[in-house]
Amino acid sequence: MSKSTRTAAALVLEDGRVFRGEAFGATGTTFGEVVFCTAMSGYQETLTDPSYHRQIVVATAPQIGNTGWNDEDDESTKVWVSGYVVRDPARIASNWRSTRSLDEVLVDQAVVGISGVDTRSLTRHIRERGAMRAGVFSGDDLTDVDNMVGRVREIEQMAGADLARDVTTKETYVVKADGERRFRVAALDLGIKSNTPRMMAARGIETHVLPASATLDDILAIEADGVFLSNGPGDPATQDHAVALTKSVLERRIPLFGICFGNQILGRALGRGTYKMQYGHRGINIPVIDVATGRVAITSQNHGFALEGEAGERFDTPFGAAEVSHYCPNDGCVEGVRALDVPAFSVQYHPEAAAGPHDAADLFDQFVTLMGGEDA
Repeated sequence: MSKSTRTAAALVLEDGRVFRGEAFGATGTTFGEVVFCTAMSGYQETLTDPSYHRQIVVATAPQIGNTGWNDEDDESTKVWVSGYVVRDPARIASNWRSTRSLDEVLVDQAVVGISGVDTRSLTRHIRERGAMRAGVFSGDDLTDVDNMVGRVREIEQMAGADLARDVTTKETYVVKADGERRFRVAALDLGIKSNTPRMMAARGIETHVLPASATLDDILAIEADGVFLSNGPGDPATQDHAVALTKSVLERRIPLFGICFGNQILGRALGRGTYKMQYGHRGINIPVIDVATGRVAITSQNHGFALEGEAGERFDTPFGAAEVSHYCPNDGCVEGVRALDVPAFSVQYHPEAAAGPHDAADLFDQFVTLMGGEDA
């Protein structure tokens, strides 16, 4: 198909900026918060990560779709992004595991995208102005910019959005341990990725994935050796239930480990505030420093909110002392907290690393150590 016969499309930002291109994936209209992801690979895992719910994701890598789509790398049961923005979609999907093209998947799941966009200019704009509401329009008259901007400005802001209930499992399910079971973990599903229970299974953990509405009685009923707080979308300030549940777990001194959204939940349970970042951290190449050791890990991240605090800061909580254990050298953002008097710790990044580096995989081993009654 020649460029002249492709369907025109436009990405319209709430500040009035318009980026024009061609339809990619489904044709239609979609809305969400526009954010950029700096990963050079792993688009399948990104698109199926529930943490991206209600976001229009901009791929900073210029060419997307080269390896097509396979049946093994999905991180959930569907594509969760609201829209997808790329510069140069691959014309041919070429990989021995590929079963179909990225474009086919987007069409099948009605995900509206746009290609041919100057994603470098768009990313610079988001870095300067911040993540904001946006819409992708295709298949309609795209001349009335004022009308499109008006429609974008009518959608809900990400600040104050309670999205975990949209992505959580409806019913509890169990992922068995590989081989002999050593521990049983209750994982609160706020938007969990498939690789997380697999990482725990490899360490002899049987994972019971619970809905976000689960109660302490549900956790006690399965006689959990530990509790896991997953990643997920939305504003952590809306998660009163998850925070209250976390406090109950801390009171009973059940070992607890949280990642990403779970880091923010634990932080709020310890009395820290959260705030919306200008444009967040999204990619698989983001450095994090462990305050205690000085070790640098390259990590996979996807978050637009963060905990208040400073690197190495110690603070009092209703459960004893705690500290900011990790930080990002790029901007000083809090990347982890640890309770010192109860068995609980969390990080802002994704140690399951799908896709991404494996520098932080040992955090699951630390969780095992904690459940075994030793200091992590």
